Amino acid sequence: MANQAFIDGQNLYMNTKSHGWQVNLARFRVYLSEKYKVNKAYYFLGAVDDGNSKLYEDIQSAGFILTFREHNQSMIGKKKGNVDTDIVFTIMEKVAEKEKFDKVILVSGDGDYYKMVNYLIRKKRFAKLLAPNHKSMSSLYRPFTPKYTDFLDRPDIKRKIAFKARENRP
Repeated sequence: MANQAFIDGQNLYMNTKSHGWQVNLARFRVYLSEKYKVNKAYYFLGAVDDGNSKLYEDIQSAGFILTFREHNQSMIGKKKGNVDTDIVFTIMEKVAEKEKFDKVILVSGDGDYYKMVNYLIRKKRFAKLLAPNHKSMSSLYRPFTPKYTDFLDRPDIKRKIAFKARENRP
């Protein structure tokens, strides 16, 4: 069997961009496959915005399964695209339904996932929390460090997944 990855897209984007770099999604998908044996990678975003169709194509072309947060039409544009509960629900539904996969890789540093991560560790269904950078990981995860956590801004990882200076960015 293989592992599945769940990416909090806003958390990944904002916590790399704010530190002066951007993830090359195609490289990142390869990294997840090679390093963590990920066969399915879900990329969660807020509400659909027609102005971002190129971004959505890029995410899917890189090999991610794009998942949007459901919003009431009247709330679109007024709420941030908080996908935390969607990610938790999706993961826990897969576990409860006994979907065939080994472990979860979560890409986010958000402490809102702490209870789920703790549960999955106890059930031996959690592989790694990949925080976008050292500063973005909640202190709640300290007890899990380093066995269950890593940082995408670590020089050796960043070198593999970041856009290079000469590459076109989305």
